[in-house]
Amino acid sequence: MKHSHRRGRATIVAGVFSLSSLAVAGTLATSSPSGASVNAGSITIGYENNGADPSMITVANKYFQQQLGNKVQLKLFSSGVAALTSLASGKLPFMCGLGFPPVISAIAQGGPLQIIFNQERYTNDAGLVAKKSSGIKSVAGLKGKSIGLVIGSQSSFELAAFAKAAKLNLSSVKQVNLTPPQLQSAWTTGAIDAAIVWDPVYDYLVTHGGRVLASDATLPATATSYNICVANKAYAAAHPAVAQGFIKALGQGVAYLEQHQSAAYSLMAKAAGISVATAKTEIAGYKLFSVANQTASSVLGTSLATSATSGTAQSLLNNWKALYAAGTVTVKPPSSVAKFVNPTYASKAK
Repeated sequence: MKHSHRRGRATIVAGVFSLSSLAVAGTLATSSPSGASVNAGSITIGYENNGADPSMITVANKYFQQQLGNKVQLKLFSSGVAALTSLASGKLPFMCGLGFPPVISAIAQGGPLQIIFNQERYTNDAGLVAKKSSGIKSVAGLKGKSIGLVIGSQSSFELAAFAKAAKLNLSSVKQVNLTPPQLQSAWTTGAIDAAIVWDPVYDYLVTHGGRVLASDATLPATATSYNICVANKAYAAAHPAVAQGFIKALGQGVAYLEQHQSAAYSLMAKAAGISVATAKTEIAGYKLFSVANQTASSVLGTSLATSATSGTAQSLLNNWKALYAAGTVTVKPPSSVAKFVNPTYASKAK
């Protein structure tokens, strides 16, 4: 797997990423960080290499520093668990590029976290693929077949959703627990008939004898995969202006992609170590969310009073239920996850 960033599912190795390595000569027009709207002081913001993702533009163009001041430091994590430990301790006030599984594990253990920005929803960059040679042409056709997936991740949740829609009893399917690299190898050797996974392995399967049976685009907002940004709840409550500046900086990355597409693709490709063509494919597989989108009912909700019924909250809760049923999370899901989703900072950052 080229990237270990997707949805917080890989082995964790944390490290500092040199921002200077993200510069794309002649394509960026960044402003001086001295014009920061908020002096956040010495804080560290965590992020993952999300490949083609507007948050990588925010990092490269130093939008966090522009909004929050010169003392802001960026730290790259290869996955979410290590970052969430730092978040829970208060050492890391904000983290981007996370998927639901590690966040659920953290909050189930009492981690003081809130989702304050939803980066994007997976649409055509993740899904269920069958080998054309297997003769499988529908989700219902998976009966008696072997499916490779990361058991206990969002893949388990999505498989259950696809199966329910197709009236397929999952007990009739052999689920094979594999990491993405193992899954790709198993596909190549013919050890599995189908797989449910995310990019770039998903893209590999589709282009190497795969037939897409269902993609995340077919799932409702309440039962899908997102990349999200979270905050230490206590820190954000004590520093609301900083939280708003953090969100504004993320919004600048989205706006840059919209306004300077060619330069943005080159920047993200260099930042993530991928080709421009791959960057375009990855972006095409997302539904991206701007600052203004955050307070939609399908994203974070219009207010704290409506956050419980938002697409993000409901999907978070449904993922928790699936992880609990699979035994990956041992804490029973609550009736509501409203307290873990906060749209108020985004509403004031517009």
